[in-house]
Amino acid sequence: MNEPPVKASRKSPSRALKPQAPRRRITTAQVESLFGRFAAAAPEPKGELEHVNVYTLLVAVVLSAQATDAGVNKATRELFRQADTPDKMLALGEERVQALIKTIGLYRNKAKNIIALSQRLVADFGGEVPANRDALETLPGVGRKTANVVMNMAFGEPTMAVDTHVFRVANRIGLTRGKTPLAVEADLLRIIPAQFGLHAHHWLILHGRYLCKARKPECWRCPVADICLFKPKSLARGGAS
Repeated sequence: MNEPPVKASRKSPSRALKPQAPRRRITTAQVESLFGRFAAAAPEPKGELEHVNVYTLLVAVVLSAQATDAGVNKATRELFRQADTPDKMLALGEERVQALIKTIGLYRNKAKNIIALSQRLVADFGGEVPANRDALETLPGVGRKTANVVMNMAFGEPTMAVDTHVFRVANRIGLTRGKTPLAVEADLLRIIPAQFGLHAHHWLILHGRYLCKARKPECWRCPVADICLFKPKSLARGGAS
């Protein structure tokens, strides 16, 4: 989430690079240029959670809360080999699911949710993941962000899943001044041109994960640094201006 600016320190200059919400926003033309550059660099961005079908995508996203994609992938490879449908997951049982995902934070509660949502899918949706965000949000362990990811990746809807990366990047760049994930989501859905809607949240997530990092944004190699309103920028490796 956004943090207030911190004064620079001789011992730790990187502390001056905490995210700051700009006082103004970038223009409509700049928004189009920014996403045009993202599209040119990565025309078909992909989510990094491994999955084999819509159900395993849903499970992986639920497990990714407060965990890294790499950590989730490590745990789910064996889980999904044994259970790639709700019925198979129920056959495994909660204790076995716990054992398979125990390297993931909050694994006990997550295992409980995975079993509960699998039961709901079987009982209420014929074992299929519903292609409806409101229905998805009724499932145990599924919030708005998770539902948005599934609607986007599985069903091709131009949703905006606001995680910590999207929240930080959107505020830094000047795409929004939203103080809550819902406010940021609303702003981004309103201003992002339709032709970029399908992939926009992946571009922002990957930008935040690999370039616009929380502590040390790598502005010197950022393709949108001239548009971004974030101050101060680190315009050389290890430096700031």
